[in-house]
Amino acid sequence: MKVVKFEEYGGPEVLQYIDSEQPKPKEHEVLIEVKAAGVNYADTARREGKYVVPTELPYIPGSEVAGVVVEAGAGVTRFKTGDRVVALIESSGYAEYAAIPEQVLTPVPQGVSFEEAVALPLQGLSAYHILKTMGRLEPGETVLIHAAAGGVGTIAVQLAKLFGAGKIIATASTEEKLFHAEKMGATHLVNYSEDGWVGRIKEITEGKGVDLALEMVGGSVFNDTLKTLAPFGRLVIFGAASGEQATFAPGQLMKRNQSVIGFFLPQIMRKPELFQKSFQELLEYMDSGQLKLTIGGTYPLDQAADVHELLQSRKTIGKLVLKP
Repeated sequence: MKVVKFEEYGGPEVLQYIDSEQPKPKEHEVLIEVKAAGVNYADTARREGKYVVPTELPYIPGSEVAGVVVEAGAGVTRFKTGDRVVALIESSGYAEYAAIPEQVLTPVPQGVSFEEAVALPLQGLSAYHILKTMGRLEPGETVLIHAAAGGVGTIAVQLAKLFGAGKIIATASTEEKLFHAEKMGATHLVNYSEDGWVGRIKEITEGKGVDLALEMVGGSVFNDTLKTLAPFGRLVIFGAASGEQATFAPGQLMKRNQSVIGFFLPQIMRKPELFQKSFQELLEYMDSGQLKLTIGGTYPLDQAADVHELLQSRKTIGKLVLKP
């Protein structure tokens, strides 16, 4: 089978499209033919050797896969050949086939495409738990969502509305992205590539600030976002797409009882009572049409390097998907 892997850290050019041995399903595993693999900032961070946890080499990226079961290992009881499934896995999604433990697989409804299904696990679960579990969003509160036209952002805007947020302030770097965020349900739009965006948010909130901010850009954007928090405001950090780590003086949080909270989805996945219920809730939102998934583009697996470059250019809207 064909896979994409890297043997050294670096830019998109280190990704290799090569032949590899097809895996065999072990006990309680199924082999799926991958129909769609999600592309995420975590993949680019691993490729650069900058991920939250160490990435051992060689490495096949890809933590989201959707496809069809082609073989069931011994002891598998929930799935059979021909079933449509989606999963969030540790690695190895950039491949034509993947062997996956049955307990992490979820059935894909017939009315949902593989591209849509693969856009839900990482971004959907992240948006859900950033807002609800870590951010503790309450009805009527004001939420600030950076990169609101990205994979997590487009879902977070919709979920914030479903969770009863009052004002939903969406930021993005272009008018096209802001227009998309507005279609998703944002009530206020701010271009953070322009000077004065912090002042604009203060105007929108009438000087009160935001109750919850979702931040994944890093660098100066992180520090500027801190300035927008209301008393008792929470800032949840879930990435650093700019490649710049921010520094700040923790003591500045004390005066207004503010919080900076880190989010890392694998920790949520270690608590089945958290992720199973939330994933089911997300699927229900999707089935009812209350949650719409935005596919920014689908590309052949051998174009993985180009897709990584495209993602890091921050010019995309929605989810980028590879199709083996």
